[in-house]
Amino acid sequence: MNLIIQNGRVLDPQSGRDEAADLLIEGDRIREVAPSGGMKLRDAEVIDVKGAWVTPGLIDLHVHLREPGQEYKEDVASGSRAATAGGFTSIVAMPNTDPVIDNGELVQFVIDRGKRAGLCRVLCCGAVSVGQKSERLAPFGEMKRAGAVAVTDDGRPVTNPVMMRRALEYSQDFDLPVLSHAEDAQLSGHGQMHEGVISTQLGLQGVPGVAEDVAVARDILLAEHTGGRLHIQHVSTARSVDLVRDAKARGVRVTAEATPHHFSLTHEAVMGYHTSTKVNPPLREGKDRAAVIAGLSDGTIDAIATDHAPHSSIEKDVAFADAMNGMIGLQTALPLALNLWRAGMPLLKVIALMTTGPARVLGLSTPAIREGALADLAIFDPAATWQLDDESNYSKSKNSPFWGRPLEGRVRATIVGGKVVYQYDRKPVWSVQH
Repeated sequence: MNLIIQNGRVLDPQSGRDEAADLLIEGDRIREVAPSGGMKLRDAEVIDVKGAWVTPGLIDLHVHLREPGQEYKEDVASGSRAATAGGFTSIVAMPNTDPVIDNGELVQFVIDRGKRAGLCRVLCCGAVSVGQKSERLAPFGEMKRAGAVAVTDDGRPVTNPVMMRRALEYSQDFDLPVLSHAEDAQLSGHGQMHEGVISTQLGLQGVPGVAEDVAVARDILLAEHTGGRLHIQHVSTARSVDLVRDAKARGVRVTAEATPHHFSLTHEAVMGYHTSTKVNPPLREGKDRAAVIAGLSDGTIDAIATDHAPHSSIEKDVAFADAMNGMIGLQTALPLALNLWRAGMPLLKVIALMTTGPARVLGLSTPAIREGALADLAIFDPAATWQLDDESNYSKSKNSPFWGRPLEGRVRATIVGGKVVYQYDRKPVWSVQH
């Protein structure tokens, strides 16, 4: 059965389209885009989305799915469910699993798990180094042939600068970007949160911003020297934003991402020792948050990525110093990103940061709403209010500082390859005609 999406506000960053329109989907493709109300009825299911916005499916280039090895926190299927509930049609799994995804067989395993789940498109990164030990390069060619879209030791930095140089050189043979968890581990030490006034008040050991800045500077210089494709993950400091901006101006092949929690929260959120706010890099100061938002606005930062990092109560319901870093974010990313629009960022820019931006970072096909394009779509109500709780959460984990807090902007449906894979509350929420 074909599908008509009727009366939506269609937002397409690739073409600049922002208008009321109807979409005809045949199979896995968009076959027609027509002015709202102008499409001839035919043998198709009609979904009336009046009041909702229709965008290309969101892409998250930084997700921890915990499979293989830590399925009690998350697995590919549960992560896919959370992703589609958040409007994501493609997600990229990080390799810091147990065992580490540092060979083609494990890359293929994750991709196959995604296909078995049958929801969103699950892509995969391979590790930079075997076992993420910064001692020996992983087999980039083998992992690329298995489907890897990038390499990274995310979860920990590549501590050996020679290893990072070789990665940036070797990756060019396979047209793979190197994703950098930019952190000087010696400067970070055993820090629990951002080093500043709040860490002093709470009596917690701090992580100075320079621990990120030094690593960003190192990797940018190595990318400039080698000509490799470098992507800086979870940028969190004002100086790092400046370093990326300056490098781009010099023509360095560098891109960057920022997380919703780093542009939404500051280290003040740690007051009360809430372990859901313990992340790496840590939540920073107001000036850093402002710089990240400025970087998203002016194009210095190319993409919004969740760094969805599920942990169970075993790792989070403990003393702050003993808690593991990370928070879930797939279902809260869109409403937090819409706050950027509410604060004045152009709407198409915000949508681009979650669609065309991440696609360009990874060299994927540019998502678009046009005739012949793949029918990967997100449909959401920007004014709907809701909260992440036991009823709405699709992840296996609950470690979110936004748990139980009012959120504005809710995904109503997600379509992948022309198939409706998520509908709000799993109930028939649209008026369906034949």
